[in-house]
Amino acid sequence: MSAARPPHPRLAILVGGGPAPGINGVICAATLRALQEGVEVLGLPHGYSEIMQGKLGQVRALTDADVRGIHAQGGVLIGTARANPTKQAAQLDRVVQSLAELGVGQLVTIGGDDTAFSAMKVAERAGGRLRVVHVPKTIDNDLALPDHVDTFGFQTARHVGAGLVRSLIADAQASGRWYFVVAMGRKSGSLTLGIAKAAGASIAVIPEEFRDGRSSLDRIADVLVGAIVKRRAQGGRDGVAVLAEGLAEIIPQDELHRLGALERDEHDHIRLGEIDLGKGLRRIVEERLRGFGIGTSVVSKDIGYELRCADPVCADIEYTRDLGYCAVQYLLEGGSDAMVSIQEGRFVPIPFAALLDPVTGRTRVRTVPIASLQYAVARRYMTRLQRSDFQGPALAALAGAAGLDAEAFRARFAYVVEDEPVPAPLRAAGRA
Repeated sequence: MSAARPPHPRLAILVGGGPAPGINGVICAATLRALQEGVEVLGLPHGYSEIMQGKLGQVRALTDADVRGIHAQGGVLIGTARANPTKQAAQLDRVVQSLAELGVGQLVTIGGDDTAFSAMKVAERAGGRLRVVHVPKTIDNDLALPDHVDTFGFQTARHVGAGLVRSLIADAQASGRWYFVVAMGRKSGSLTLGIAKAAGASIAVIPEEFRDGRSSLDRIADVLVGAIVKRRAQGGRDGVAVLAEGLAEIIPQDELHRLGALERDEHDHIRLGEIDLGKGLRRIVEERLRGFGIGTSVVSKDIGYELRCADPVCADIEYTRDLGYCAVQYLLEGGSDAMVSIQEGRFVPIPFAALLDPVTGRTRVRTVPIASLQYAVARRYMTRLQRSDFQGPALAALAGAAGLDAEAFRARFAYVVEDEPVPAPLRAAGRA
């Protein structure tokens, strides 16, 4: 008599995009839940990069012994890559074929918006032969989840990043210099704002604050120059500005050459990591300060790679164990074509179709709402020019720090506060 077939086909796990704290927690929880039901689990190495070429030699079975204890470790047990199978139909077909050859009928993908889009396209291509679920991962916190739901990895990245920035704040105070710290975040300034707010940095500058396309390299530079001048008017010479790397993406293309050569990745995104935003802005800002007779020393520093493979904090450990469990349980119950989310303590599947932006046809991206309390509070504690600075004694002090008269200072810098959001009224949102 032949052995009974398992109730569910093999399950494969794949990670795409950059690393994030907590990935191993999802892999661990998903693997253990599947093994509890007698389902074989395969780890697909380095995202889609191998299976989209039909290379199956490095695929590994995941066992209890492989994953026990890895939930508290940074890194990615099975590796990750930014390979994009959706660029060529042949590669997408090869992915589906490879999974069929491996006997895989269930797929858990872990990644950001691009990996979610690829998961949706793989599911479509498989035509019902493959059940697919996506677990949202990104330290950028920019996936299309409800505002109160973080992507896993964000909490850890903010915690580690804030610690690094606090050290730089102490160094800036000791040495009397400024630091320009560039943090990850291609489309969203969430991580930048979170780090700056938690660390007590002087200022955070994020793409979302530049409305209606009114962004330029010069405008961003003048926001920073204005912050340094204001700090001097207050009697200080040091500070730390945290900048979102996504600022490079909103600067007009014809200005980007001032920051360095441009490269693009497999998803046709500008390789922001290859643009030295901090160094380019430092050069422009220092030149403008010298024009005002201010000899401030500025040091640029990127943080990001230091955050991605950090050991997860407890919040992300618990969160990823829940996500990994729910992903597999959803598949075991016959679910498919959805992104996993946990909202108010409950599992909520978000259909792939709901993730798409109807204009771009790509997965939607969540950005920082400038009208939110989160941003309003952060903004009020920043050392940066405000509308109120352009009247009365404040204007005279600022103009004096820049070596200008009041009207010349107004003419030079007033435009950088045109988009300043109004303070968020608390009583309007609550009871009287």
